[in-house]
Formats: sequence, C-alpha cells, structure tokens
Amino acid sequence: MADVLISFFRSSLPDELALVLQNVLAVTESGDFLAVFQQPDVQLLLGHSESEATSKVKKEDFKFWGDYIFHRLGLILSKRNEVQGTPIKETAAYRQHLFFLVAVAALYSFIQSTVTGPPLPFKSAEVVLPKEVSGDAKTLSKTRADLIASLSTDGVAAYKLTPNVELLCLAETILICPPIQKNIDLSAWARMRVNFTHQRLLSEPASTLQTAIYEDLKLAEDLILNLGNQNEIKDLYTSFVLERAAIHTHHGFDRKARADLDQAASQRRFEFALTGMMGKRTKFQQKDTSQLLVLAKSAASETNGAADEASKPKALDLNDDTLHESIQFTKQAASMNIKDDSSLPASLVKLDPASQPLLDSLDSVILLSLAESIKNTNPADGITREETIPYATRVLEGGSSNWQVYTQALLVRSRIEGYKSRTMERGLLQLQALVDQVIAETLGEGTTDAETGETVTAFLPQAKEGEAASVSERLRYIFPLSSPSRWELEAELAARWVHIGGLRSALEIYERLEMWAEAALCWAATDKEDKARRVMRQQLFHATNGNDEDADPDSETWKGAARDPPPAEAPRFYCILGDIDRDLAMYEKAWEVSGNRYARAQRSLGQHYIAARNYEKAAEAYTLSLKVNSLYQPAWFALGCAHLELQHFKLAVEAFSRCVQIDERDAESWSNLAASLLHLRPKTTTTEDGEEAEDKVTDHPRTDALKAFRRAATLKHDSYRIWSNVLAVAASTSLPSWPDVINAQRNICELRGATDGEACIDAEILDMLIRDLVRSDDGFDITRPGLPRMVNELVEKNIKPLITFSPKLWNVLATMYTHTSRPGSALECHEKAWRAVTSQPKWESDTEAVWNAVVQQTIDLADAYETLGPRERTEGLGAGGEEVVAKDWKFKARSAIRSVMGKGKESWEDGEGWEKLVSRMDELKNA
Repeated sequence: MADVLISFFRSSLPDELALVLQNVLAVTESGDFLAVFQQPDVQLLLGHSESEATSKVKKEDFKFWGDYIFHRLGLILSKRNEVQGTPIKETAAYRQHLFFLVAVAALYSFIQSTVTGPPLPFKSAEVVLPKEVSGDAKTLSKTRADLIASLSTDGVAAYKLTPNVELLCLAETILICPPIQKNIDLSAWARMRVNFTHQRLLSEPASTLQTAIYEDLKLAEDLILNLGNQNEIKDLYTSFVLERAAIHTHHGFDRKARADLDQAASQRRFEFALTGMMGKRTKFQQKDTSQLLVLAKSAASETNGAADEASKPKALDLNDDTLHESIQFTKQAASMNIKDDSSLPASLVKLDPASQPLLDSLDSVILLSLAESIKNTNPADGITREETIPYATRVLEGGSSNWQVYTQALLVRSRIEGYKSRTMERGLLQLQALVDQVIAETLGEGTTDAETGETVTAFLPQAKEGEAASVSERLRYIFPLSSPSRWELEAELAARWVHIGGLRSALEIYERLEMWAEAALCWAATDKEDKARRVMRQQLFHATNGNDEDADPDSETWKGAARDPPPAEAPRFYCILGDIDRDLAMYEKAWEVSGNRYARAQRSLGQHYIAARNYEKAAEAYTLSLKVNSLYQPAWFALGCAHLELQHFKLAVEAFSRCVQIDERDAESWSNLAASLLHLRPKTTTTEDGEEAEDKVTDHPRTDALKAFRRAATLKHDSYRIWSNVLAVAASTSLPSWPDVINAQRNICELRGATDGEACIDAEILDMLIRDLVRSDDGFDITRPGLPRMVNELVEKNIKPLITFSPKLWNVLATMYTHTSRPGSALECHEKAWRAVTSQPKWESDTEAVWNAVVQQTIDLADAYETLGPRERTEGLGAGGEEVVAKDWKFKARSAIRSVMGKGKESWEDGEGWEKLVSRMDELKNA
C-alpha cells in the first residue's frame, strides 16, 4: 500500500530501525494486518502472552479494556535497561515505532471492515481482545458495548452497532500514549486520522474532538513542511492538504476546503475547467444546445482514452427512452464558453470531450471533493446539481485508476441523479448496488434483520472478480475521499426512499440498523408525529404498566419509568421528543442526562426563548451551549442577537467577534458586529473623578463600526440595507469618510433606484457632503481627480436621473452647480425645486407650515434669479458668447412671487409669510 503516511514514516526512520521494521512495514503496506498483530511484542501488549513486567496486569482489574491496554503499554515502553550493544529489537525506540505501526494497522483494519472491504480475513475480537472476552459471547457483547459507550463525546453518542470497535479503540489508545506522542512526531497525523474517524461515528460533530483534530492538523502540517522530503515522497503535502479539505468539509468550513482544493490542484499542475460545449442530451433533439462539462487533464497524462483494465465497481446504464447514456457533443470546439469568461488552457482546448485521458487518482479526488464543496456551499437546487454532476461524470467517463475513487464517483453521481425524474431510477439502483457491494465487501455475507434474524439478501448480484480490488488499492485514498461507512450509506439509501415515497422501505432499513432517531424523524416528516413520539419514548421509557414484553407496539404510549441507565443516545432522543411536543422539559432532561455536555439541548432551548422574546434566558442557554461547543458559529450569532436585544452591547460585540473569527465571510455577523459597536462609548482609563473606569472594547467604536459595515458590504454587495448602514455611519464619524459615503450612495442607487426612485437618496447626507466641499480650502474643482470629481459623477450618473419631486434634492444640486461655476444648471434646479413645492395639491389652503415652506422656496427662487440670472452662461450652446443665464430674470422673479400671492391671498393675506413676499416684491421693483 503506497499510503503517504507509511511512506513518510519509512523515510523518517533511522537505518537500523528501518531494517528491523522492514517486514512489519511491508505487511502493513500490503494490507496483511493480521501479520502485524501476530508480532511477539504485540501479543504481549494484547495480553496473549506475558512478561515479567505485565504478568500481574489482569483485565478484570480495569473497568474498560482500553485502560487495560494503556496500562500494559506503559509498562512495556517503560523498560529502559539499555546498554551499549543492546539488540535493536529490545530497545524502547523499536517498541515505540512498532506500536505506532500497530495503531496504523488497527485503524486501517477498522476502516477496511466498515467502509471499503474486503472482509477481514480474521475475527478482530479473537486477535485483539483477551481470550476470556472473545471466547464468551455475552462478555464480548458487553465489552464492545462499553467501548462504543466510551466513544460518546460531548453528549453525542457513537453509532451503537459499530462493528470491530476494538480496532479503533486500540489505535486511539496507542496514539495517546505519552512516549509515542513525544518520540514519534508523525503520531500527530495518525492521531488526527483516528480522531476524525471517531468524529464520523458520532451523530453530529463534537467540539472536543474537533479541537483535537485541528490541533493535530497543525502539528502534522508543521512536520511535513519542516521535515518532509517533497521530492522523495511524491504528493506528500498535496495528499495532506486533500485530507484537510475533507475535514473542513465535514465540519462545514466549505470555503477553507475550497482553498485547500485549489492549492492541491495548483501544486499538481492539474488543469481542469467547468465549461460549455454544444451537444445533444436527448435522443429526439434536433438542434445542439450548450451542455455543461468538465475538461480535465492530469499533468502527466499524454494519451486519450480510459484504461478499462483497472478493477472497478459496475456502473449501471441509464437505459432511458429519451436521454442518451452520455451527452453527444459536436466536434467543433469553437462553441466552448468557459463559465468565468476566461480563456481555456491550450492543453484543454485540444481534448476530445467524448474521449478524455485517464486522470491520476489524486486529480479525480480533487474533482469529487470540489463536487462535494459545491453541494455544501450552494442551495440544494437544480442549478447546483447541474453544476455538480459534470465533475462526477468526468471521473466516471474518463475511467479511474483506483477502485475506491471510482466507487466514490458512482456515489456522487447517484446522489445528484436521485432528484431528476429521468435519472431517478438509475440513481436509486446505483445507490442500492453500492450499498449491497459495501455490505458484501465488509461483512462477507448478507446482513441480518435486527428483529427477525433473517438474512437480508442483496438487491443486485454481488461484485464479480473484475469488480473487486486489493486492500491496499481500496485504502490508498480513503482519507482524502472520506467515503461513508456501510451504515451511513444504508441510511442515505433510506433517506432516498423517503424522498420518493418509499416510507416502508426506509423504515425497514432504519429499524434493521437500529437508527431509532432517524426512524422517528422519518415518521415526523410524514406528519405522523404520534408514531414518531412512540418510537422515541420506547427507547427512553418502559411500558406504561411496566411490562415491556407484553406491550402492544401499536397502542402502547410508553409512559412508564425512565430506563436506567438511559441509552447512550438519550440526549438526542429527548431533544427529538422536545421538538415533537415543543416541551422544554425534554430539552432540560437531555442536558441533564448528558452530564451538561449535549450542546444541542441548550441551543434548542435558546431557539425557543428567542421565539418567545425571552432574550435573557436565551442568552443564558446559548452561553451554556458554547461552553461545550465553542466552535459552533450559529450559536455565537444567536447569542449576539440576544445580547443586542438586551442592550448588552459589549457582550454582543464579543459574540459577533467570535462569529467572524470562525467564518470571516459571514456578512450578517459583520453587520451585527458593527451595530453593536455603534452603541459603545470610546475606551477610557479614568473617570472624571480620576477613578479607574471599566475597560471598554475599543478607542474608536464608530470608526471600527464603519470598518465592519464596510466588510459586510463587500461580502454581501447586493444588500442595500448594509450599504445604508455604511452611508449613515460613514457620514457620522468625527471626520466623515466621504469616499465611503459616495460609494455607499452609488450602490444604493444602483440597487434600489429602479424601485424606490429618489427615496433611496439621503438628501441630508448629500447636503452635508456638498457643503463640506464648498467650505474646503482646495475649492470645488471637478476637473481634477479627487473628491469633487467623485461627487460630480455620483450626482450626474446616479442621483439626478432619479429625482422627480424632492425640493431638498434640487436645492442641494443647485448648491453644487452654483459653486462649480454652472449658473444655468443651478438656476434650473432652483426652478424645479419651486415647481415641486407649488405643485402640491391645495397648498394654498393647507397648514401654515406648508404655506411658509412655499413662501421660503419662492423667496429662494427670487434670490436665485437675482444672483444667477445676470451671470454669463458657461454651459450649452450659449457658453463663451457673453450670453447671460436669464435676461428677463426680474420678470420671472416677480411672476413667481405674484403667482404665489395670487393663490394664497384668500387664506394668508396680512400674515407673516405674506409680508415677506410683499417685501421681496418691493425690493425687485426698486432694484
């Protein structure tokens, strides 16, 4: 097996250790894990043989088998009576490195038996566990149940029927041993794999494991970058990056995953493009239309055509009366049009879409991981599926040099096809074939029904010889692929049956797998909450009369005493009951039975309290959940919102700061962080009395709020509400940020101008901006680059076309035109402002405030005629010809006043406003 971890381990060994470990390394690489466990030192560790140091260590003295192994391992590794000339196999270094290989072999054996197959050639219990345990069925069952229970983390239980769990526990126990952690740096990478495998056994991610995984990821990366010989070990760092991408994807960090995938493609010089080409998808199509496809070529690939000799699972044909088996592309390449409008690399232009070259397996992994990233980042709609399926199609139609990679491609394609009517049947059958294959390959036989004990036969024939592969080939890329276990795959099949209405088939699978929570959710999704409630209560409580054996499953309500001890999944079961019944007591009980570790229980309480507007209790619940899982970003966001409602602004800032630390591209968190900062006072060290004051968060909260709003607007460019916040805050800082004001107002006009018109323009802020420029020492010169030119472009391109009525906006524009030597435009704006005011219906008989506004606008217009009318025209056809703006300015001014006085005489004669008009008229007559 050419796993990079083993290759890296081999290259890091001193020559004398490499020599004595050569055989163990060889059998580990080839997948002969039994030979590893049969090593004398390993037999000693497992208790199948004894030494003087371990003879007194007995299994019955320890509650858990893992503690028994850990103690024996410590005794074996503590033997340090080494002198010069001690045989290498008797040294501590040899034993440490040997047991590291044992941990790797145990992990690979576990994955072989649960994910990839083929069936283990040995019974893990007989090989790993003491004879007194493996030889007694009841003791073995209890030991395995205890081991599975020990994997529960943060109140989240592992899958209760996990097979061969002792293999995973053995690997975990060895890799946490201090001497191995201290002396074998590479143990961090192996431990990360073990912890991630452990994480995937849980029904939801556990924060404790997530933290440990990312700590070991950092240690492993540092080791690879500092010590890894990239030339000696091919694709060492690339393989690590792809593993990290799989971990990011599992934990929901899709942007980080995408960055790693891009980095891996760049390192491998792997060229690919999602593009379009003319072709036919259906058999009755007359004209070619643009079809999505992925063109891809590995750096080392020179020949076209897939390699059919490689072993791979059977891909089912579509056999549809309308759709082609694959898209029939035209021969002309001129119709290509890559999605981002960039040009295709020359190496891809030459490719024949119908016969692309075989991809390197790691490059296929990159494409499949990209498909998963697209699926997670985008909504589950038709557009997303159309964008995703070409990646899987490219891997399948180009063939694959690796069995497990091809299997994963079939799975990805079946997931997408299950949502389209024409491909739904093939998608379901392909998924069923993969499930049957995994069951047969991991169990060696059909599985059995949990209740009847009957063998469940495969839906399709088992894989033929040419469809199988060696252990080493299956495990080579299993970590970057992150392939599902057989029960995950069966649960996915059940979910597919639910989607197409096959409820009975789905429930049969869930019941056989004893996935009671999924069965209850299945009933609840079909509006059969009574059955869902009954399924959950049966797992948590005894029958109402206390007699479980005689209870009628169709009528029993299971309202007896709670089961003691509660099942490992009790916290999740109680939460599902709480969801069904909307019963807060169930969430409280879930929190209690988990030992205050099941964060989901407190999050559910928090959601209820938020909906009920009880923000104090909501904040308390979310705080408790975050003490358990501090990496769950939605909980930080909800906590911040609760603190905002409670006006605990400093705590809100802390919550939203954590949000953007976890996901720095969350625009809503940036926006709410800014809103919280706006309510803070600047940081001070002393009060007015000279006493020390409470520390504040920041020296410049409003400036920091503007930065946060600016970041939010960058991330969510189409949100006019965020741009409105940028506009308001940028104008309100101690020194207004006018470039931000201009940028924000322009974007608001572009986003809302068509629907809101002039209402999307903030006249007050625009007035402040122009007045500030008028007062500036540099003048208002729009001919030079800078703020004045930016303001002029904003007004001409974005604001002026939207103004229809607002006198305020016309007056602001008049001010700008007046101070930029455009008197004709300024006077025109004054006239439009006056017309807007006087066109109001029945203004002459409205309130005195309305009358006074009309009077003031009329006087302003008269002033404008007097000031601007005699000026020389600088715009239009009369510019430069000594033509004045308005020769008859006196007549126009008197006419405007006379018009207003005529309409307002009956209601407002002899009033204060009337006297102002009379006075201004006299001034014009005497001018």
